[in-house]
Order: sequence, then structure tokens, then C-alpha cells
Amino acid sequence: MDQGAMEATNTSTVSYGIEPGLRFASLLDGHGGCRQQLNMDEVCAWKPAEGVIWLHLERDHPATADWIAHKSGLDPFVIEALLEEESRPRVEPVGDGLLIILRGVCATSPDGATQKPADIDLVPLHLWIDANRIISLRDSGHYITALRDIRLSLEKKKGPQRSGDLLALIGDKLVRDLEPVLDAMDEEVDELDELIFHGEAGQVRERLKLLRRRAVQLRRYLAPQRDALNRIEHDDAPWLAERDKLRMREVIDKLMRYIEYLDAIRDRTSILHDDLSTVISERIARNSNRLAALAALLLPPSVVAGLFGMNVGGIPGVNDTWAFIIIVAFVTITSIATLWVLKRINWL
Repeated sequence: MDQGAMEATNTSTVSYGIEPGLRFASLLDGHGGCRQQLNMDEVCAWKPAEGVIWLHLERDHPATADWIAHKSGLDPFVIEALLEEESRPRVEPVGDGLLIILRGVCATSPDGATQKPADIDLVPLHLWIDANRIISLRDSGHYITALRDIRLSLEKKKGPQRSGDLLALIGDKLVRDLEPVLDAMDEEVDELDELIFHGEAGQVRERLKLLRRRAVQLRRYLAPQRDALNRIEHDDAPWLAERDKLRMREVIDKLMRYIEYLDAIRDRTSILHDDLSTVISERIARNSNRLAALAALLLPPSVVAGLFGMNVGGIPGVNDTWAFIIIVAFVTITSIATLWVLKRINWL
């Protein structure tokens, strides 16, 4: 079930998944609202004159693959791309429509609880859009809040009115969900900055490694997503109004700021990694000095004990009752002198 379905159960009449592979099918009324929950028979009987239709499907469901391949009437190239397993953000014009593949952040879990940064997932969203039809696909088990929010706005009759309007809104919502993710990553960088000098080095190193990996993963998809949205802005599809392109331009500017923000986070993690290496090196050097100082303190007693512990004749003091006390006093004085010397050379 989509993330929005969990919340919508109590706050709205929106429902999901009425048929296998179909999350929802809505017919836009051209005034910001829509007719909710068409079934597949109604979808197959739909005519462009009835208005713009929006289908949201599960890409990995067999029923979806069958409908896309045999009943959608799409170009074979589009069919293959929509059902593709692995995909990077891109835009391909085909006829009067656009094949669009984007990535959205799975910002919340099905129960509505905010995900931890370690659980960040970039959900592929496959789209086919033309003047009269929008087909969106995402894998089952993933949750895209952007689509949920658009559906709820349609229910309140404050949603998109045309296919170009819907496309611009999808791009805006997808980029919007990046902000809390980047803010959480920035807060974690600040926390690690404090822990480097006071925390456990192994724990800090592991968290720093995961944070850098997340930054690289996000950067890997956000850069081509920026290029894809930029291509949409410059496309000459007749159903893309100038207003839609202007809104898309604002989305691109916001995405570019987020990419720069992400680059800054990645640079900070690199600096923190260098700081952590420096701190660990200083701790190793300090411990080595302590061990060397301890060895120097134990050297005089060890030499004396070794000399007087030899099993040979001629060892002085064997029959002298004061010999042991003299040796202990000598060792004590020598150790104190060694300790004084070590402090003078700043080894302790």
C-alpha cells in the first residue's frame, strides 16, 4: 500500500489497490479535481475526449506487465523502458509524449514514522505522459509521498488540471522531499564533528563511512535527474504550457541548490575523515610514548634484577644483611631520576 493510503484511511476517502497491479486510476476533471478509482475495464474503455486520465501501477506486478505490453497501445520502446528493472533518470521524447524516469526519496515508512538516514531509499518512478494520459509506475513495497500528496490535492479539488500541470507538480514534489533528507545528513555531520574528539573512534568511523556512502548514492542520481528535468523544460511538446516550463525551471534551480548542498556535505565528511585519521594518529603516538616511558622506568630495576639474579659466584652482598635495602634504595632513586628526566623531555 502507498504511504498515503495509511494516512488517507482516517482523513479522506482515497483508497488504493482496488485491482492487482493497479494502485489507482483517476480521471482529471480539468478544474483541479478528479473522478476517483476507475477500474481496469473503465480504463480500457476510456477515450481522450473524456478528459486526462492518470494511472498509477506497480511496475513489478504481472498484471501490470500484461496490461502495458498488450493493452496500453504504447510504442514497444516505451513499453520496454517502463518495465525495465534498473534505470537512471532520463527523458526521451516519443511522438507527442515523453518517456520520463525519475527518482524520488522514500521519506516516510508505511506507518507514517520518519525513516532514519540509514534507511534512505531512492525509488524509481517510470512515467509516460502525453496530452491526454499519464501512466506512472513504481515497484511494490516502495512509497512515494509526492504522488500521495497530489492525489489528496485532487480530492480537495486543488490539484493539477492538465497533464503538463501534473508533470510539473510531480517534479516539484519529488525535489521537495530531498530537503529533510539533506537536513538530517547535515545534522549528522555536526554530531560526528563533536564525537570525533570525544567519542569512540570505531563507531565514528562506521557512521562516517555510511554517511559518505549515502551522499555518493544521492549524488549519483540527482545529477542525471537535474539533466532530465532540464530536458523537460526545453521540450517543445504542445501540451507543455509556458507556465509548466517556468515551474519546472524553478524545480531545477532548487534541485541544483540541493546538489550543491550535497557536495558541501560530502566535502565536510572528507574533512572529518582526515580529522579522524589525525586524532587516531595522535592517540597512537601518545600511547606509544607512554609505553616507551614505562619501559624506561622499568629499565634500571630490570638491569639490577638481572645482574643480581645471575647464578654465578662473586655476586656482592650475598652475606650482607643491608644489601637488599641498599639495592631497593638504589632502584628507587634511579627510577625517580628517570621519571624526572622523562618529564623534562616531555615524554610524560
